Amino acid sequence: MTTALVTGGSGYFGSLLVRSLLAKGQRVRVFDLIDADDRPSEVEFAKGDIRDPRAVAAAVEGIDVVYHNVAQVPLANDLELLRTVNVDGTVELLRASRAAGVGKVVHTSSSAVFGVPASNPVLPSTVPSPAEAYGHAKLAAEWACLDAVRSGMDVTIVRPRTILGHGRLGIFGILFEWVADGADIFVLGSGNNRYQFVHADDLAEACARAGAAAGPAVFNVGTDRFGTMRDTLESLCAHAGTGSSVRSLPAAPTALAMRAASAMKLAPFAPYHWLMYSKSLWFDTEHVRTALGWQPQYSNAEMMAASYDWFVANRAAAHDAGRSHHRTTARQGALSVVKAASRLMRRFDA
Repeated sequence: MTTALVTGGSGYFGSLLVRSLLAKGQRVRVFDLIDADDRPSEVEFAKGDIRDPRAVAAAVEGIDVVYHNVAQVPLANDLELLRTVNVDGTVELLRASRAAGVGKVVHTSSSAVFGVPASNPVLPSTVPSPAEAYGHAKLAAEWACLDAVRSGMDVTIVRPRTILGHGRLGIFGILFEWVADGADIFVLGSGNNRYQFVHADDLAEACARAGAAAGPAVFNVGTDRFGTMRDTLESLCAHAGTGSSVRSLPAAPTALAMRAASAMKLAPFAPYHWLMYSKSLWFDTEHVRTALGWQPQYSNAEMMAASYDWFVANRAAAHDAGRSHHRTTARQGALSVVKAASRLMRRFDA
């Protein structure tokens, strides 16, 4: 029986990956700073900081495959944590895994390493070019993985597009809350930028297959059925049936306003949000299907609807404290004023 370690296994994607691995008959250990209240009883929990050599060494002991998901997310807006957790923590995990004789490491990276790509689709041969601190940190962590491969370790890098799925909250919790309350939602400019998501279940399957495949690789993972940002949000509004609709805001001034609101801690924006919300980014995933036999099950519209339905069914618990950023709805701050204004505008339009 394969014994797997999921670092960050109490977080949003990590917790779903744990359940996916359990369903495949694997023995699973979680390494995290907090213990999720929904951790399956048969899953072992190892508490520790990814930057602590002793804690990491203990966590990887007896492990066959490591799935590395610990990361400081963009919403944290903490440059030191982005470096020490995302980069130094990855280096420490790789060092400990090598010392413990771990057979395989699957590192979850990010599409943020590509910034605003010069052309789409992004191919396996596309050179990363991050545009903000989170992307730079994730790319530096990838470099650590590639260094480990050069030293003889079997490490695979998985880069997901923006993750959706049941339980996905964070800034999406704000989007779902607005739609549920019948407030209009916004795109920047026309909203005709093509934007690809990936369902957490599809990503978990890709990671599990990568963990079972011998030899290092790099995989870019996203759905194969997607359209523009406006298409995706309009499909959400139609699915919800609350009267919410999609409006356009001027891209450049709104991006500047988002940046200013973030700097003043008035709204939960990170640089990636104002840089990418109006830009196109999508992966060519043919290499994943060919190498792993993987096929995404969800389209953009389907995963957005599933995420929204979960939010509506669990709205009362969406603001629970003590969970990771992506498992709780972000605080709206000044966005609550914008929400009220959007509902008022809709009344006047009617």
